[in-house]
Amino acid sequence: MITGEHKSKVDKLWTTFWNNGISNPLSVIEQISYLIFIKRLDDLELMKEKKANRLGRKIENPTFGKKEQAYRWSHFAAENDPAKQYEIVSNGAFPFIKQLHGDSESAYSVHMKDAIFMLRSPELLSNVIEQIDALPFGDKDIKGDIYEYMLSKLNTAGQAGQFRTPRHIIKMMVQMLELQQNDTICDPACGTAGFLVASAEYLLESFPDLLLHKQSRDHFNSNMFSGFDFDSTMLRIGSMNMLLHGIEHPHIESRDSLSEGYGDVADRYTVVLANPPFKGSLDHDAVAKNLLQVVNTKKTELLFLVQMIRALKPGGRAAVIVPDGVLFGSSKAHQAVRKLLVDDHKLDGVISLPSGVFKPYAGVSTAILLFTKTNSGGTDHVFFYEVDADGYSLDDKREKVKDDDLPDALVRWKKRNAKKDTDRTAKHFMVPVKEIEEKGFDLSINRYKETRHEEVVHEPPKAIIARLRQLESEIAKDLDELEAML
Repeated sequence: MITGEHKSKVDKLWTTFWNNGISNPLSVIEQISYLIFIKRLDDLELMKEKKANRLGRKIENPTFGKKEQAYRWSHFAAENDPAKQYEIVSNGAFPFIKQLHGDSESAYSVHMKDAIFMLRSPELLSNVIEQIDALPFGDKDIKGDIYEYMLSKLNTAGQAGQFRTPRHIIKMMVQMLELQQNDTICDPACGTAGFLVASAEYLLESFPDLLLHKQSRDHFNSNMFSGFDFDSTMLRIGSMNMLLHGIEHPHIESRDSLSEGYGDVADRYTVVLANPPFKGSLDHDAVAKNLLQVVNTKKTELLFLVQMIRALKPGGRAAVIVPDGVLFGSSKAHQAVRKLLVDDHKLDGVISLPSGVFKPYAGVSTAILLFTKTNSGGTDHVFFYEVDADGYSLDDKREKVKDDDLPDALVRWKKRNAKKDTDRTAKHFMVPVKEIEEKGFDLSINRYKETRHEEVVHEPPKAIIARLRQLESEIAKDLDELEAML
């Protein structure tokens, strides 16, 4: 959890950029990301060196050669002359990370080609290095929280329906799908690659020997992860994020997943994890024709769902965040997509999220859809869970609180049972597919949830009247005493 002290340090770092003429929030986070990336490379190198010294061996696969030692954070951060420090970073360390993976076909190399170092003052760079050094990036959890807090400052977030997904929500979604070593995982709107990174962390924790065998290691590094976006800055940040988490050659590509030429991606992945943009509508002519043949709409959230179903292999599973309108929208397109999920595939669950989850970006109400591609139906019962609290306050501050339904939601999901989960007054229950069909494929939990009203016992009317008369008598007596005093 990020403390007030850490927030103050990030705020100060942000203000330093603004005071020196770099006011575009996306540019600020991009420049900070480059420097954090350089620092992280050195941290990883130091760990390799300690391990090599402990074992009495040479360092394995060093990132920095003899000529690049000056480009290491621990070296230039100790330089007292801002001018020399600036020379090393701008003409050495930054060009070094741009060509770090010399393979021109790697995602990292492709997206880093257009990267620009925007810090033009030695004094500014020296100040920023000193401030980044003061942040606790050595702690894995705090590092993630700090980076999340930095990204929350993007005032462009929330525009065009692009809402960043909180890490704890991503983690729960990944855990719900119970990823396996042979999975191929895709996020068609990957942004900074949060879902892919969380998937990698889950797999490494679940399968400690994953990287010990060549076949599984090669699959992990080169074939397991795919992410698409059309924002070049996000692609660069996402590529750096993946590389820092040990994934050497992920398929991070610049593409519009809904456009003609990409909409034909089919039967390719075993897992889809995503929070696609909810920007309302787009240019009808730009959408892939085979998507429009399934659902004729301009709504991106509906088109993304169709595309994700198409991209999955038969038997593939997905966890996708959608706006509440997808659950109960009355248009033909909304109903067609819900019918597609329920009748043609297997809708497994609907997790309703509180509206404050995406603050400070927006107060939009959302839900997580969990489904399996079958091409032959299979929906029997659908699991519903209403999350009222996610462990953070549901206002713009999003501060840590005690109330948290997410652990319970995960447990209930894994233990879901159509015969036992029948109490419609509980936070979770199962609904038979026949009932869902009868209600027009409405997936809103409120259509099925029952409210239990507790019986309230009141006093008899005559007793209440008697008490009122007694009160009036006491008031009248007090008024007489007050009048006598005057």
